[in-house]
This record gives sequence, C-alpha cells and structure tokens, in this order.
Amino acid sequence: MSGPAPEGRNETAWRMFEADRASKNLGMRLVEARDGFAVVEMTVGPLMVNGHNIAHGGFVFTLADTAFACACNRDGGGVTVASGADVTFVAPAKEGEMLVATAVERVVHGRSGVYDVTVRRDGEVVAEFRGRSRTLPDRT
Repeated sequence: MSGPAPEGRNETAWRMFEADRASKNLGMRLVEARDGFAVVEMTVGPLMVNGHNIAHGGFVFTLADTAFACACNRDGGGVTVASGADVTFVAPAKEGEMLVATAVERVVHGRSGVYDVTVRRDGEVVAEFRGRSRTLPDRT
C-alpha cells in the first residue's frame, strides 16, 4: 500500500507505545497513529545534547525509529520489526526544541515494508530516515 494513510486509529500502535519504556522515558509522545502512518514528538532534553551542544544524533534516530515502529505495526498485522534503517541529518536541533517525527508507509510487499520518516523542528527538516520492516511469522 502506498499513498495517503488510511483513516482510523491504530490501536496496536497505541498499545505498543504505552508499553515502550525506552521511548516514554525519553519523553516521547505518540500524537497520531493509523495503519501506515504515525506522528511522535519529543523535546530535546539536557541529557540529549552532545559535545557540540546539539542534539545527539542517536536520540534523533531513536525518535524517528519510534515513529517508524508505530506506523508499521498495524491492527491485526502481527509483530513487525525493523530489518534496517538509514538516517540523514540535515540540520541541528538544540536543547529545549520540540522535534516532530512523521512516518509514512511507502510500500509493503508480503512481509517486507519501506517507511519514510521526516523529523522536523518548527517545520524545518532536521533529519530524514528510511526504515525497512519485516513482519515476523506467527509462532502460535
């Protein structure tokens, strides 16, 4: 499936996010989740800056990865995990700034998928992330 995100709340993503201690402890908030689409936001905290006094790339990647996970785990679709991801950092973010990651499904074929995530600060692109997903076989 590609194109605009389908309508309707993705309950699987919301339940998964509620159990995601890593993302929640970083202050992330799930704003929206539909099958194939998610928005997650995070404020850059004082423990997230590197020696250049900008957001450490690992935290920006983690925000994008969380949005990716919420977009690719769909209602009734089984457990989907990352099989790989790449990120391009475009602009720095600073302590106190709100980052918003928007994940969009590009294509799903069989158990594999491709998702793009754009991380923005006040509308300006900070990073572009491309995640590759794999839905695990049902083990029941």
